[in-house]
Amino acid sequence: MTAKNWRALLKGKHQLSLRLFLILNAFSASFSMISPAANTQHITVPIIMILVISVSCLGWQFLNKKQLINIPAVSLTIGLLWAAHIYLKVTGMPHNDLSFLIIALLAILFIGSISFINNIQAFIASCLPVTLMVFWLDQGANWPRLFYSIALPGFGITIQHIIHKRHDNFTRRLMDKLLEEKETLNDLSMLDPLTGLYNRRGFQNRLDTILSIGSGQHYVLLLDIDHFKAYNDNYGHSMGDQALTHVSAAIRDAVRSRDIVTRYGGEEFMVLLTDIDAERALQTAERIRKRVYDLEIPHLFNEDVATNVTISIGLAPLEQQDIEEALRQADGALYRAKRQGRNSILVSDSLLAG
Repeated sequence: MTAKNWRALLKGKHQLSLRLFLILNAFSASFSMISPAANTQHITVPIIMILVISVSCLGWQFLNKKQLINIPAVSLTIGLLWAAHIYLKVTGMPHNDLSFLIIALLAILFIGSISFINNIQAFIASCLPVTLMVFWLDQGANWPRLFYSIALPGFGITIQHIIHKRHDNFTRRLMDKLLEEKETLNDLSMLDPLTGLYNRRGFQNRLDTILSIGSGQHYVLLLDIDHFKAYNDNYGHSMGDQALTHVSAAIRDAVRSRDIVTRYGGEEFMVLLTDIDAERALQTAERIRKRVYDLEIPHLFNEDVATNVTISIGLAPLEQQDIEEALRQADGALYRAKRQGRNSILVSDSLLAG
């Protein structure tokens, strides 16, 4: 999950909280009209507007799921309407009713704390107008009780908000770490574990990038260690792995950083020389052959060529982005190099004809 997806997830969670907030407000508004808390007018303009806005926003969310509603604006609007409703109710009473004020305040605080436990700004926007209105109407006569009624849920939601924030931050860090490890694993899955060179999957990935640019002439080298089976049989596979490691390092050091070096098989390597002409490609192949020879890795069972490890190389051009045809031609040139004495470089027939 990317940072963009994470933000989208948080927005989606906040929209669900808004939906709960709207449902609770619509229910409370309906209940207030059906069963009022005081013997005054049952229906006020603000209470009708709360019901209409809540139902309208719920319908909008249902019909336009991709269009996000401004949560602070909606919560503040409904909070102001509740404050206006409480004001109209209280001013219509013969005397101040503390129980009505406390019940109204607790109802709004309950709706806000249940709905916006992960959104402290929306909680404040929905509850602050009512809180200020209740304190103003009470004129400080019962401020300890009112303060307690506010402080308890306020303190609770603040603690819950801190806990959820820490949990969200931990989850985000964990996801970031998992993404980093995934990228590392993807990189490792493209590398040969013994030599550190690209494997075939890694080569294809790099090749796709290079071909998408589509500029310059490229050449393919297929390289094979001479008499490597005999080397493994007589020196052991551990020494064979060491030889492969040294040869792969020599090949990598002999080419440019933009060239792609791949372990193509057991003792076979492939190099894609990018944006290069035929003469320089042949010079690079010779440089590779000489560097491997100069490693002077003892190989007594290569005596018809030398007494140290050598390689044979087939060279072919990559034309019309046809990598399979280039590999086929390079393999044919490599086969001829093997038959003609090894420790040598031969080019493909198409390159000779050109």
